[in-house]
Formats: sequence, structure tokens, C-alpha cells
Amino acid sequence: MTTYITQLEQFMRYLSVEKHASLHTVNNYRADIERFFMFAKEQGVDEVSFSQVSTILIRTYLAVLKEEKYARRTIARRIASLRSFFRFLCREEVIADNPFNYVHTPKLDKKLPVFMDIAEINALLELPDKTALGKRDAAILELLYATGIRVSELAGLSITDVDLASSFALIYGKGAKERVVPVGRKALSAVIEYLQSSRPRLRAAGTILPHDTLFVNKNGGPLTDRSVRRILKKYVDALAIKKNISPHTLRHTFATHLLNNGADLRTVQELLGHVNLSTTQLYTHVTKERIKSVYQGAHPRA
Repeated sequence: MTTYITQLEQFMRYLSVEKHASLHTVNNYRADIERFFMFAKEQGVDEVSFSQVSTILIRTYLAVLKEEKYARRTIARRIASLRSFFRFLCREEVIADNPFNYVHTPKLDKKLPVFMDIAEINALLELPDKTALGKRDAAILELLYATGIRVSELAGLSITDVDLASSFALIYGKGAKERVVPVGRKALSAVIEYLQSSRPRLRAAGTILPHDTLFVNKNGGPLTDRSVRRILKKYVDALAIKKNISPHTLRHTFATHLLNNGADLRTVQELLGHVNLSTTQLYTHVTKERIKSVYQGAHPRA
């Protein structure tokens, strides 16, 4: 009989190859599944017998997570990872039934996305200097805000993915889905300046083999999404904003500013690459809160 480790590696390949999941997603699934099986082993479950994973064991695991004060969102993600893994085991006919189908995921509170106001985003975009790295950082920040793309999508851009003549970028999103998004004039200008004067200097500084990745590190190699997060953090720290700002915050900011200025929900859905409109509708709660605050501040009898 195969152990869960063997099945886990097959599941990881399934996520990467068939589902086109990002490395970040694959690593999260792996960690969630490994934590559960460590717990199961402590409860006396033989790792070669998936049938021993019962709803009682799962509910015990949920109770432990709650006792340890894990957030509902974290618990929900772990259960979702495990449900997917056991669904895969059913597909491979390793088990006949998925025990996680009988366990309810904790109900999540609707969490409004954090976004930056116009003054904050303008202040952030003005921070990079005119050095080679500064011009690169300016192009990164401008492009994130101008397009609303995910940090993984930005790190995966090649030079040819940004059409400078038509001001559009080809984005490879989740599930290997492609979409085309417009690039604003300021972001386009920043990218052109980076390509003309900054990227060649950074590429020449290193001994990395030739590649066409758009954004490069100080040694000329492809820039990773983790490096993009570090770059943003450096500027956010300099700005001394109390909000928890990440690359995804710029995505939230992009969507919120578009809706606040009259963009329709379907267009924003297409730009963000959301499969379901309900995902995009989360941003309408933000704009409704803004409308309410404006009303309360302006109406004499509000």
C-alpha cells in the first residue's frame, strides 16, 4: 500500500500540471495537508490507511484548531485543502468516499478589502528615485496600480507581454487563463524608461544566462514575487502608513478606484481576471461604505 506521502506528491503534481496552480498555492496545500497528517498520526492513524480518517477525527482536529485560536479563515483554508486532497484520492480510487464532504467549513465574516486612498497611492508612487533600481521599482509600482494584476502575474511577465505601441499587457492568470489589460500612460512611461535605461544596466551587471523576463533583480536575474513584496514593503515603511499594505492591496486599490469613478462591475471583473462576478462584488461593499460616509457628511439631517 502507498503511504500518504506518495499520494501527496502525486497530488502536488496534479495541482501544478493539471490545475496550473502557482508555487505559492502548491506550498500552502502541502503545508495544510502535512499538518493534518501529523495530527492524525498523533491520534493513532496509520498513514497507509486513509479509511481511518473519519469525520470524528476531522471534527477533533477542528476543535484543536479552535482551541489554539486559529482564525476562521485559516481553518477554512486548511479544510478546503484537505477536502481537495481527499477528492483527488477518490478520483484515483484510493478511497471510496471523501470524509471531508460531511464536515462544514466555518462560516467566514465578510472582510472588506484594504485599499489606499488617492493621496496615499500618489505618495507611494513618487518614492522611487532615479537610480537603475529606482526606475525598476517605479515601473513595478505603477504597473501594479495601473493594471490590478497579481504579484505572481507581474513576476511572470516577459518583455514581449507588454505591447508598448498599443498600451496593452498580456497577462497569464490563475488556471493558465489569459487576459489582456490596458496599461495607463504613466505606467507605460515608467515601463519604457525602465526598459531603455535601467534593465540593460541591471542585466549587464550580472552573469545570468539570457532571459526575457520583464523585471530583473540587481544581478540581472528574473525578479521573484517574494522580491516584489520586499520592494513594496521598503517603500511602505518609508511612507509610514499604518495600513497593512501588500501587492494585493494595490490590486484592491485599483478595483476600488475604478468603481468609485464610475466603472461598471463587469469591466472590473474582466480586468481583474475573476471567474465569478460575486468575487468582484466584494468591492461594491467598499464603494457603498464610501457613499454612506459622503451622505452622512453632506446631508444636514443624515
